Amino acid sequence: MMRTLRLATSAALPYALSVLLAGPALADMSTAVRSDAYSVKGLDQPAEILIDHWGIAHIYAKSNRDALFLQGYNAARDRLWQIDLWRKRGLGRLAESFGEDFAERDRAARLFLFRGDMGKEWVSYGPNAKSFAEAFVAGVNAYVSEVLAGSKPLPIEFSLSGSKPEIWGPEDVVRIRSHGLTRNVSSEVKRALVTCKADIDADRLRSKLEPDWKPEVPQGLDPCIIPADVLKDYDWATDSVDFSPPKKKAELYDPQPFLDKADGTVDSIGSNNWVVAPARTATGRPILANDPHRAHSAPSLRYIVHLNSPDMSVVGAGEPALPGISIGHNGTIAFGLTIFNVDQEDLYVYETNPDNPNQYRYKDGWENMKTVEETIAVRDGAPRKVSLKFTRHGPVVKTDGENHRAFAVRSVWMEPGTSAYFGSSDYMTARNWNEFLTAMNRFYAPSENQVYADTQGNIGWVAAAMTPARKTWDGLLPVPGDGRYEWGFLKRDDLPSVYNPAKGWFATANQMNLPEGYPVKERKVGFEWADPSRYERIAQVLSANDKVTLADSMKLQNDDVNLLGERAVKLLKAVELPADASAEARQAAEMLRNWNASNDIDSAPAAIYEMWISQHLPKALITHVVPEAARKAIGKGSGTAAIDMLETADKSLGQDLQATRAAIISESLASAVAALKEQLGNDMDKWRWGDLHRAVFKHSLSPIVSKAMQEQFTVGPWAMSGSSTTPHAASYNPDFTLMSGASFRMVLDVGGWDNSRVINTPGQSGDPFSPHYRDLAPLWLTGDYVPLFYSREAVEGAAATRISLTPAE
Repeated sequence: MMRTLRLATSAALPYALSVLLAGPALADMSTAVRSDAYSVKGLDQPAEILIDHWGIAHIYAKSNRDALFLQGYNAARDRLWQIDLWRKRGLGRLAESFGEDFAERDRAARLFLFRGDMGKEWVSYGPNAKSFAEAFVAGVNAYVSEVLAGSKPLPIEFSLSGSKPEIWGPEDVVRIRSHGLTRNVSSEVKRALVTCKADIDADRLRSKLEPDWKPEVPQGLDPCIIPADVLKDYDWATDSVDFSPPKKKAELYDPQPFLDKADGTVDSIGSNNWVVAPARTATGRPILANDPHRAHSAPSLRYIVHLNSPDMSVVGAGEPALPGISIGHNGTIAFGLTIFNVDQEDLYVYETNPDNPNQYRYKDGWENMKTVEETIAVRDGAPRKVSLKFTRHGPVVKTDGENHRAFAVRSVWMEPGTSAYFGSSDYMTARNWNEFLTAMNRFYAPSENQVYADTQGNIGWVAAAMTPARKTWDGLLPVPGDGRYEWGFLKRDDLPSVYNPAKGWFATANQMNLPEGYPVKERKVGFEWADPSRYERIAQVLSANDKVTLADSMKLQNDDVNLLGERAVKLLKAVELPADASAEARQAAEMLRNWNASNDIDSAPAAIYEMWISQHLPKALITHVVPEAARKAIGKGSGTAAIDMLETADKSLGQDLQATRAAIISESLASAVAALKEQLGNDMDKWRWGDLHRAVFKHSLSPIVSKAMQEQFTVGPWAMSGSSTTPHAASYNPDFTLMSGASFRMVLDVGGWDNSRVINTPGQSGDPFSPHYRDLAPLWLTGDYVPLFYSREAVEGAAATRISLTPAE
């Protein structure tokens, strides 16, 4: 079903010819164009929005200001419930719309808002930041005002929840930080819990450290004083909004699900990207490919849009609540991103004054916490007054009066210029490598591998991030907040970059990619990276092809080969199961030995492997080598760390390495088979990975609406291939339903822009009754794409709706 890929290696073609070549995926589209006309208050000059057959809006305005204004207006037109909920969640305003159950979440969210100097904040992003945000918000507000006035329909979610959209302020866009990805405070807490119950070395089965590193307990820290629930406020502030009926009261909060889930984010929240130089492509033009991986939902996290003005023409994807484009191109340069795992946060532990709990020890004296008093409005209830406390390092997330302790999170969030992805407002208008580098010097969060290509044939990579400089510790455990552990910051030039690499391509997939010889001891950037299997497979494919096409890149984005699985197969071939191994374990081992290490939908060995590697092998290994007291703290463990240990003659496995390995593999395979029989039946030959691994996109309100409305809101389920360690990233929940992966994929023909291809899922619209709510999901599932047209001619030919806009009096 890769029909739309046939155009991938051609030069830019007239739209009519592209329809003939591309087959039914394009040719079946109607040529009829619906016309609408709006008068919009706040628009300066007449403008136009062309919406193509796939719901992608192409905005044509007479100024940058109007282009950004209409980006906000159009985002509200398509995604108002989603962006309004994003704002309310981030600002801590949920209880006002949804009631008392959200008041504690609101208090927690307000702890993590940016509260610094707004002048410094705006300047930190570059010259366009404030004007872009003001224009975008004015557009959002123009649409919200029309909805509140009744001239535009109220999206059904507001009616179902009994709420209304709110008016935005420009500062709302940047003050919200809790959608960022700054890592690794939850891992610090788990490492402290493990170290308390066993020793720090036991934690390597939970989290593999790279480059090779032996962590140490910071001087002055007793890891046993870290409460398991110390990050409750952090959890509430950063988690998605859950409308499920409350299962427990807040005082019964269980930290384990959050800590266990956070363990997996290093592999589940990431991305793939690559750039290929002209000398290694079939067209002689660069290719840039990017598929960012985040949690799946309906509507999608990403939103594709095309902004045009006399001074700007940029197309690609961003997040619908933010101005600008973070992944795409501007006709001269192309850009894409993946997470570069800088450790941008720490947990600080304080001794508090027994005579004044609002003071904490700092150096030779007591320092006062800053207290901010706020009122949380509550729907159908009395307003709640809350006291938010802050140390010099950040928000206080827990106090322990009995033992005179307090705990605060320090994050780059608290520094000016760190609103997630907002730095794209700077680099999306760059015209060459030097301008791109200048923007990267101001790009702070999240920490990213930014790849680059331009129409002159250049390609490059920049690791861009605000990076804490820790001189005396490594950031892997909490630290005392008494002044001994203070951050500095590395310069951007202290991080690696590459321009026109000799090999003719560059790729990243969240793997440890600090170059050989990088001064790790002096610059402790971070030690917790994704499993390298996705990158290694991408490198394997790109290295073997000196005539790369767009079709090749699209195929690679959907590649199901699992190189961690290959290592597991090799391990099984080297191990003879013990004589007492069950028949089921022997059959499973034999099926895996003959597996092609591809997570295909129809593969029985893939189902066995994923059940084994995710839920049974690490657990069995932990049982054998970790003291019982520490096992709960470690959790399910890491499949990568388990394979690492079993491949080597590790002393933890005892003197008889072969016997211990055989016992662990036999035991874990038997338990994996038993679990699979309960879900897929007794006939192992009939098992399919796709019967276990299912893609389903759920709406935030699904838990509280009728069954009929749930069906309207939900997209899927479908059988799904891939996994977290294949380029076709498809991480899953404990029940194997899809959790995260590439909701958005993009492959750019740099210079032959109209050949570029893209897919979003489940669709562009947030309206559950719109055809664009779910129309892209079947294409996304089968690895198909739609055009990302750039020229006005191509956009005109693909237009399905034309909206003419004029300023209102």
